[in-house]
Amino acid sequence: MSLTCKCKTGFMIRISINLPTKRRLDLTLVKDRKREDDKPLLPDLGKVFRTKKGNKISRFFRCVFEYKKFKKLLGVNFAVLTIASPFFTTNPGISTEHETTSVSTALVLTTQKSVRFPLDHVNITQEYKFYHPGIDFDGITGEPIYPIIDGKVLEIQHSDYAYGNAILLGHGNDLTSLYAHLSDIYVQKEQYVDINTVIGTVGATGRSSGDHLHLEIRENGYPINPYIILP
Repeated sequence: MSLTCKCKTGFMIRISINLPTKRRLDLTLVKDRKREDDKPLLPDLGKVFRTKKGNKISRFFRCVFEYKKFKKLLGVNFAVLTIASPFFTTNPGISTEHETTSVSTALVLTTQKSVRFPLDHVNITQEYKFYHPGIDFDGITGEPIYPIIDGKVLEIQHSDYAYGNAILLGHGNDLTSLYAHLSDIYVQKEQYVDINTVIGTVGATGRSSGDHLHLEIRENGYPINPYIILP
């Protein structure tokens, strides 16, 4: 004869009585497996995040790895590799025979000046003023002169008075530039020039106290301060 009873502690007591043969009382403690099977696969998240030790992510993974049911289902090593593998990257220095190698060349950027000084060596001897509608650059006779901006030759003047030998360039938008007291002029009217074109050389023609370049910049025919345009 066999009797089974369940205790509050989760164990079942099975009592076997074999009176006819050996006349003894056999007591066997059997653990209730149903309570173990009823546990969820993952631990209670609320309990995990209520734990104060470590941040939330480390607490979650620590509880998962220490959870007996998860260990039993997947095994500790497999669980670690499966869950933690997305957080690791492979060594970029190792390549397989199926990988392709791309070679890129350095990108070289070059910039072009759009505005420049009319002389290579800049030494300003007289500033822009009300009675002096331009600036004077000290120079040596024969020193090359360049346009401050790309443009077109509008006028050429040869004179022994006032500006002497002079060039007037147009740059569009009613902006012009005047180069005066030149010793030589190398361009012609209607010629297009850029900032690398030598349009003439420094001199002392016209009303001048010495060899220098007088530069004026005009907008709509009226002189403006050249420093508004010059670099």
